[in-house]
Amino acid sequence: MDSTEPRVAVAAGPSEGAAEHFDVLVVGAGISGIAAAYHLTTQCPGTRFLVLERQDGFGGTWRTHRYPGIRSDSDLYTFGYRFKPWTGPPIATAEEILRYMGAVIDENGLAPRIRYGHAITGAAWSSETARWTVEAVHTDTGERHRFTTSFLWMCQGYYRHEQGYTPEWPGMADFRGRIVHPQTWPDDLDLADRRVVVIGSGATAATLVPAIAGRCRHVTMLQRSPTFFRSGRNAIPIADELRQLQVDPAWIHEIVRRRILFEQAHFTQRCMSEPDRVRDELLAVARDQLGPGCDVDRHFTPTYRPWRQRIAFLPDGDLFRAIREGTASVVTDAIDRFEADGIRTRSGQLLAADIVVTATGFELAAMGDIPFAVDGRPLDFADTVTYRGMMFTGVPNLAWVFGYFRASWTLRADLVGDFVCRLLHHMKAKGVRWVEPALRPEDRDMPILPWTDPEDFNPGYLLRGVDRLPRRGDKPEWQHTQDYWTEKDVFPAIDLDDPVFVYR
Repeated sequence: MDSTEPRVAVAAGPSEGAAEHFDVLVVGAGISGIAAAYHLTTQCPGTRFLVLERQDGFGGTWRTHRYPGIRSDSDLYTFGYRFKPWTGPPIATAEEILRYMGAVIDENGLAPRIRYGHAITGAAWSSETARWTVEAVHTDTGERHRFTTSFLWMCQGYYRHEQGYTPEWPGMADFRGRIVHPQTWPDDLDLADRRVVVIGSGATAATLVPAIAGRCRHVTMLQRSPTFFRSGRNAIPIADELRQLQVDPAWIHEIVRRRILFEQAHFTQRCMSEPDRVRDELLAVARDQLGPGCDVDRHFTPTYRPWRQRIAFLPDGDLFRAIREGTASVVTDAIDRFEADGIRTRSGQLLAADIVVTATGFELAAMGDIPFAVDGRPLDFADTVTYRGMMFTGVPNLAWVFGYFRASWTLRADLVGDFVCRLLHHMKAKGVRWVEPALRPEDRDMPILPWTDPEDFNPGYLLRGVDRLPRRGDKPEWQHTQDYWTEKDVFPAIDLDDPVFVYR
């Protein structure tokens, strides 16, 4: 790839109508985009790159979500970057994560490389120029900007930040209270002396319910079906002991990170090989912490095997404690309709409510809902086949970060970062302008399948939008897997001269 001396991207940008060119354009300044910027800075010095972010600051998910109690549901030793030691509690608040990301930006001089308030309205590839042209609009002024880039690195995530998913139920217009989604939590929402019903039982509900229990009159978690939870201390004894011994923080980070990854691999394997035993262990902890007053069989015993959906971690068992102490309760039932004073369930029970929170998931957004075109033809990513969940057949010079669900998202962001930087170096050494993955002759007859296997991993937001995602094959290289423990060895060993990569 062509590359000259690094050019610092100033915050103001070009005048309307002009175009700036960068070797690499990164979309999104969340956890993945900041990782991409770091890897480009350290592994590809001299590369001219820019990060475009729609929001008015970095953080992505941790800036979008502002509901009470917002925190990670992955430990920060693995959700944090491999290159930046984590020194706080393993389960961290959004504020702590934003401070951590801010430190990465400051310590590596990344701030001048990021432009905030830029919403991308289109991306078009030209084979003639071997460049992407990216159109953007400034969210404050409406001013339009144009960028060209040799390589496009999509780090925008997988869901719409502007709105969450709320189903339509009968009678919602009749409800006299407020209906809010955690993703767009209003600043003026007063919970004092209010009866709150939180619809959902995933990580968001598990975070929100204990955070507001005691602040409102009562909070009820209404779920259609139960979810698995893991509960434990929000501390890692070995990390605390090593700190007392004044061990280098970088060593602590690596030691604890390796231990957690080893334990996660073992747990994930057990979920596949002995799901009934793991189920019984999880339920035993729930029974112990919830106490005899809770019907665990009804409210906390899912019908699916562990890890078929994400398992939320409860630091210090906070959700279980709120239910045991009576400041929160759980109801397992379907919604029949909304009424003026609450929600009527399928069994006929009225859940009185002043506020209803729909913790019902995300709206999937493939590639940020950005219109793409290749040589003048509209590009539908659902017509492509993914190469290891990060590149796509027929799409030149583009990579996407889609992280893990059974492990921390950021683990894959780092793996993809290494791969992209190695690919950029390889292209420069070969003297080529572009690369795209293509099915080899031996791949032409393989089954083409949906992005995810519902028998393996089936959260609602993926199943609702799977028709908008790229397709997969039945071979490992044509799939996005949840197996970090294999990919950590496979990715560094990818042969960049394999026939799967077509260079021009």
